[in-house]
Amino acid sequence: MKDTHQIKNVGNPGTQIVAFGDSLTAGYGAPKGSSYPDYLARLLNREVVNLGLSGETAVHAPSRLGEVLELNPHMVLIEFGANDYMQNRRMEDAVQAVSQIVDAVQAAGAVAVVVDTGGPGMGRYTSAYKQLAKEKGAVFVPGILKGIFNKRQYKSDMVHPNAAGYEIVAQRVYREIKPYLK
Repeated sequence: MKDTHQIKNVGNPGTQIVAFGDSLTAGYGAPKGSSYPDYLARLLNREVVNLGLSGETAVHAPSRLGEVLELNPHMVLIEFGANDYMQNRRMEDAVQAVSQIVDAVQAAGAVAVVVDTGGPGMGRYTSAYKQLAKEKGAVFVPGILKGIFNKRQYKSDMVHPNAAGYEIVAQRVYREIKPYLK
């Protein structure tokens, strides 16, 4: 059952869906055309702009917000935190950065979507992101790596999905954002 909190900016006039994230958004470990935004574009039958940058942390991501917002987005999929976790950065700093991104996306009139990695050990991030999304009226996509992270057939290396894994991620994202698309 869907959380009933009010999602902000659902009827906005924006045109693009923008995937803004780290290597999991960029599609690291899979052939070109096999990132989760690529699969999502096929599910939606429309373009999804991929602004994933491998290695990026949540703390550094706000510096790229201009690039996201100049696209006049209808919806922005915000996927950060795994690199912050793996680099032992303070979780509070990552959550604050994602909060800042959500605020900027919503101030620009777009629907903000907080995409949670949900990898091993990241339960505190999941809880914080879920609460953040609820408080700010953003869509929340829980645990995109659940059941993928520990299954070799869906992985390209120890961290990243392969094409089959990214296809599952896209289906999970699609299921959560579909009610909020125009």
